[in-house]
Amino acid sequence: MTFQNKSAIVTGAAQGIGAATALRLAAGGCVVGVADINAEAAQATAERISADERVAAAGGRAVALAVDVTDENAVTDAFDRFAGAHGGLSILVNNAGITRDNLLFKMSAAEWNLVLSTNLTSAYLCTSAAQRFMVNAKYGRIVNLSSRSALGNRGQANYAAAKAGIQGLTATLAIELGPFNITVNAVAPGYIATPMTEATAERLGFDAVEHQRIVAERTPLGRVGQPDEVAAAIAFFASDDASYVSGQTLYINGGAR
Repeated sequence: MTFQNKSAIVTGAAQGIGAATALRLAAGGCVVGVADINAEAAQATAERISADERVAAAGGRAVALAVDVTDENAVTDAFDRFAGAHGGLSILVNNAGITRDNLLFKMSAAEWNLVLSTNLTSAYLCTSAAQRFMVNAKYGRIVNLSSRSALGNRGQANYAAAKAGIQGLTATLAIELGPFNITVNAVAPGYIATPMTEATAERLGFDAVEHQRIVAERTPLGRVGQPDEVAAAIAFFASDDASYVSGQTLYINGGAR
């Protein structure tokens, strides 16, 4: 899969799945906006990606894009600046997400609202900003991050609701944007070794390595997933190889049920 002459924005791209996805796209020749609320982390990740030999060989590169994806004006401004500098916007990966886990009777309205805003509303805001360029170009690839937690997960009412919402948003946007040659798909990872799942392990009172071992034992493939493996699926949806695939959610969870 190659992405020459394409430009992409990946949100929440300073670490984890977002960083792996930005690297994957850049290694295919894409110019990638590493969008993150942490400006220093975004810059460090962009520099690391641009220095990668595979990226240089493919003619790709990464640029930092400091933006709060829950702020409509900030999103619009950041997307306008990126598209203006790089000839439009071909690909959007809505990856930004956080957890604020708690059982329902302990969960505050602030915890609920922050997770819904960051994990679901941000996808709406970023897609609204991106589709303007994609509709004009009659081309676009949008990939949203859902989760296995969309099926329900104890202590994650806010996160599960947001990730289930992503699947409904994906299916609806595929219908609305399809006539403009824009595909919209989602991936729903299970347990992936990232800083977010390390935080989940800590919430449950486990060391991260020990928690991964426990999860691996009940996963058919016998291990947890890696960010690169999710990035590979995202890259497929973002590529021209997936030109007739839209409105789908792909679970990436090692066969777990």
